[in-house]
Amino acid sequence: METTNGFMESEGTSFPGKTYVEHLLRPVFNDQRDFLFKHMFNINRAHVVMLTEQNIINKKEAGKILQGVETVSKINLETLQYDPQFEDLFFMIEHKISEKVGPDLAGKMHIARSRNDMGVAMYRLALREHILTVIESSLLLADAILEKINDHAKTIMTAYTHTQPAQPTTLGHYLTAIHDVLLRDIQRLEYAYKTVNRSPMGAAALSTTGFPINRGRVSELLGFHGLVENSYDAIAGADYLIESATVVLTMMVNSGRWIQDFLQLVTREHKIIKVADPYIQISSIMPQKRNPVSIEHSRSLASSSAGEALTAIQMIHNTPFGDIVDTEDDLQPHLYRCYEKANRVLRLMHAVIRTMEVSKETALQRAKTSCITITELADVLAKDKGVPFRTAHQIASIIAKMCSHEKVELSDLSLQTVNQEINKIYRVSLSQKEWDDIISPSEFVRRRNIQGGPNPNEVRRMATHRQVQLEKLKRRLDSERYCLQLAHNNLINLVQKIVISENKKR
Repeated sequence: METTNGFMESEGTSFPGKTYVEHLLRPVFNDQRDFLFKHMFNINRAHVVMLTEQNIINKKEAGKILQGVETVSKINLETLQYDPQFEDLFFMIEHKISEKVGPDLAGKMHIARSRNDMGVAMYRLALREHILTVIESSLLLADAILEKINDHAKTIMTAYTHTQPAQPTTLGHYLTAIHDVLLRDIQRLEYAYKTVNRSPMGAAALSTTGFPINRGRVSELLGFHGLVENSYDAIAGADYLIESATVVLTMMVNSGRWIQDFLQLVTREHKIIKVADPYIQISSIMPQKRNPVSIEHSRSLASSSAGEALTAIQMIHNTPFGDIVDTEDDLQPHLYRCYEKANRVLRLMHAVIRTMEVSKETALQRAKTSCITITELADVLAKDKGVPFRTAHQIASIIAKMCSHEKVELSDLSLQTVNQEINKIYRVSLSQKEWDDIISPSEFVRRRNIQGGPNPNEVRRMATHRQVQLEKLKRRLDSERYCLQLAHNNLINLVQKIVISENKKR
């Protein structure tokens, strides 16, 4: 059994102890290296450019600093490993830059900033990339769904309530519902992006600085939309993290529900959707199997993504309103993973939906079972025959129960039998055409032409409108990516001008 003295001897007598290194500092260092490295250097560039423009450091100093920054930024990430002499990646990079330009100049790079505002800025820069990536994949999925809406505006299928056959609808109508939820998810992602894409730089530790800096200029150079103005809020506020997590949580819960439907529709029993060969696996022992693993993995990943998002939210709960490690390096990977897994779900389901085959005939035949057009009987009796609605509903219920008891479908009943049952309660009769229309799923759908209904013309109208919405969302994404690239190009050009100018003077 290990003694306290023996343990302390293996741990060391000064910070950081062996356990602290192995179970905290090294994993944190690896996450910072993998997720934040390039963002750290962009912040360095923008901050030095601003300090130069504000005459806080001169151009000669700036040129040397930026030359060192550019040199160190080209390091192969795989060569960066945790070193106990540095607390984290931040200090290691500062040391490497100081080796190039000297400690005094390297130190000037940190005038009027702190690891606090720099850390939050890096998190926001990393998060905004994840959000834009998920928006892009969401738009791709939305585009595939929209294509299938148009293809299947007339594809009759059964709609379910409480997992039981309810009424006829169309696959296009069903997919439009999924599409609308997805569009709202995209809009929520856009709102989260607006919250995230604001700069904390210049807040320093939390109370700004006595140097005459220009916070807005750093924000502009980094492609932020503006500032988190209050410096305390810039450091203490964590709602950008909560909002980023919540939007993915919502999206994955939404997605998981219809993904579960897809797993039902691809079963042999339903046999309505066939997943394309590239996205199924054959059993190792049962060669007849077409396992829809792409959809299964999507469902699993959606749950995992939601779990990562919930973890991030829970880690913030009941933490002090200030600079605190709970919202920093231990939390960030959960957010990155929730976005990465959500993106995989969206890409997988895009591939499935874009390439799937639909058995229209099977879907139609199933929609002719389970008395799912029976509500049309009640509607016709009330609307066309003057039967009080509750009475009409009672008649429809009696006929549905008769079918269930005798194990027959509505189409198996003769008109004579139907009229006999109606006349037991109310003295009206149906014609053969009226009865044929009542039991027809296609006619049921055709008559539901109210705004938002499953009528094929109404579904196509909705699809046209959604296409316009989708194109607007695509343009907004393209515009934002263009603005970010423009800001980055401008930053790099400014850095090069300062570096080239200094090199010429030498």
